[in-house]
Amino acid sequence: MQVLKQVNLAPYTTFGIGGPARWFIEASTEEDVLEAVRFAREQNAPLFVLGGGSNLLVSDAGFPGVVLHIALKGIEQQHLGAATGFSVAAGEDWDAFVTVAVCQNCGGIECLAGIPGSVGGTPVQNVGAYGQEVAETIRLVRALDLQATRFVDLSAAECGFAYRRSIFNSSHRDRYIVTSVQYELKNGVDPVVSYADLKRYFQNWKFSPALPEVSSAVREIRRGKGMLIVPGDPDCRSAGSFFKNPVISAEHFEQIVTSSNGANVPHYPVADGQVKVPAAWLLDQAGFHKGYVLGRAGISSKHTLALINRDGASASDIAALRDVIIAMVVEKFAIHLEPEPVWVG
Repeated sequence: MQVLKQVNLAPYTTFGIGGPARWFIEASTEEDVLEAVRFAREQNAPLFVLGGGSNLLVSDAGFPGVVLHIALKGIEQQHLGAATGFSVAAGEDWDAFVTVAVCQNCGGIECLAGIPGSVGGTPVQNVGAYGQEVAETIRLVRALDLQATRFVDLSAAECGFAYRRSIFNSSHRDRYIVTSVQYELKNGVDPVVSYADLKRYFQNWKFSPALPEVSSAVREIRRGKGMLIVPGDPDCRSAGSFFKNPVISAEHFEQIVTSSNGANVPHYPVADGQVKVPAAWLLDQAGFHKGYVLGRAGISSKHTLALINRDGASASDIAALRDVIIAMVVEKFAIHLEPEPVWVG
């Protein structure tokens, strides 16, 4: 295990933003992970676990402790009758794993193609898109329990999955370091084509699409929205969707409908009679449209929810735009938007 000092973190993030880590350790084995934790404790320094860098905004000052970059690799398969089990190391590229799965005719994650980042981050955020989320396929998460300083296997139920949530980013934040994830994918099933964008994409097809065709369609749709990492595309210097879609009470939603002068307010019913409102619609109504510019930060020309590093933006530039948006949406709708990316430093 090699310990480096003052490593610039910007190249490790999709935002391309961030100052240096005081110490930087890349872990390719579980023993490396354990040794890095011991090193941080010996230095009495904070520890931050870095995966694919696709869902974080690193401070301009960097991180004053140990950044542990998860680089564990490997994919193992197990036949489970009508399903196939995949045990995937946390450092594997997520989209590459999706390709492996759909090419073997294994369904359950085909709509999650094109999402940047590593496998280890998927249970943390309960990654989801286009009608699927990883909670539907995860069997087990292996992680280092920092309280007990030992590796544990957590069942899906123990992970406490909810919309964009798990115990890893809520009740047990900073307790676990994910080292591998086990997924159970169904063999030979029809792909999920329930999301509106996908339905439109395939509406004129004479035959039902196969799993690889759906995953390719998702990537194409994501690219059109600036949500696919494409070298040279300025709209890709982002962390994807910056704000979560808020869930509000039915009464609150009716107040918004009333104040919108009969406008069609997009919404989706969720549990307990609550309503999910698209954050992108809220931004649009508050005056933050595609291509919006605030200094060196801005909003993607392809997707309202993607805050972007336009031209050498700093973390404080992105934070300033974030705060202006949050304040305006609160003023107009009494909804406090919750950012998706993790703030580091």
